Amino acid sequence: MSFTQRPRVLHIGDDIVYNPELYKSFSSQFDIVQPALEERQRENFIGALKEKRWGDFHAIFRPFWNTGGEMGQWDEELVSELPKSCEAFASAGAGYDWADIPTLSKYGIVYCNGARASSEAVADMAIWHILSVFRNLIWSAEAAKSGDVEQWKFAHKHQQDTAFNPRGRSLGIIGLGNIGYTIAQKAWLAFGMKVLYHDIVRKPKDSEEAVNAVFYENLDEMLAVADCTVLATPFSGSLLITAEKLKSFKKGSRFVNIARGTLVDENALVEALKSGHLFAAGLDVHQHEPRVHPEFTKMRNVTLTCHNAGGAWDTAAGFERLAMENIESFLTRGKALTPVNAP
Repeated sequence: MSFTQRPRVLHIGDDIVYNPELYKSFSSQFDIVQPALEERQRENFIGALKEKRWGDFHAIFRPFWNTGGEMGQWDEELVSELPKSCEAFASAGAGYDWADIPTLSKYGIVYCNGARASSEAVADMAIWHILSVFRNLIWSAEAAKSGDVEQWKFAHKHQQDTAFNPRGRSLGIIGLGNIGYTIAQKAWLAFGMKVLYHDIVRKPKDSEEAVNAVFYENLDEMLAVADCTVLATPFSGSLLITAEKLKSFKKGSRFVNIARGTLVDENALVEALKSGHLFAAGLDVHQHEPRVHPEFTKMRNVTLTCHNAGGAWDTAAGFERLAMENIESFLTRGKALTPVNAP
């Protein structure tokens, strides 16, 4: 891309932490404008855009998932006020339920996420949940941590009746992107699980063969045979795992969610677990975060974590670096590294 002056980048969120040398190079190429915290509150932020307070910037840079989002949803109201010069938005984080991708596309803005930087951490957490729902590890862990002798003895004696090895069992993955594929690699290579997957785009043959994966164009058909299903797809704007969809799951199977809690009808999931239609569940994400469904906290067959799947030092550093690399690549070569849309 060619510019008559040095490109301007709007940096929303806190200062750089993990990649100071890269940021030094980054800021030497672009004019960086960083709004103060009070300017990032929604009303103030939209007002500043209307006033063109930050001029005609060319890209938006959000290096952290937990700061820089104070203005809330990036919807028509907000995106329509961005200057016409803005053509790229690179953010930390794998999920982007806070960003209206169709609207960004409508205004010609390429959105780049950080899923590639979090794939290892999220996949590791998924494997932990998969092991837990097969072996019912949460029962043993909580009994031991209680310090109660009777709980310990009871779990020691009876937990094995609810525990099964994952080897040779089928793992259905909804969404075989960067994260889903990394989960498939780990499950296949480490545990010899049979990988099944459903996605809107089928993987190339060599990618399927590398993890011995079987593609299912019809999601219900995959759910009907998978011993465990992992949800690893971005938020699509609506529920995916509904009460009706849960009926398609194989009876006695397991469910793991490391994607977004808003994709799942948790009341329906509670009922599926209580009825025995689902054997166990592992949830890193929740429908009404930070609130956890109270019924899940009472269930011995439900493993819960606090949306920490991507929460590793390596991930945070990778998010920050990849966001800079995306913008640099787009502004200097006209091509983003990890775009999720095509305006």
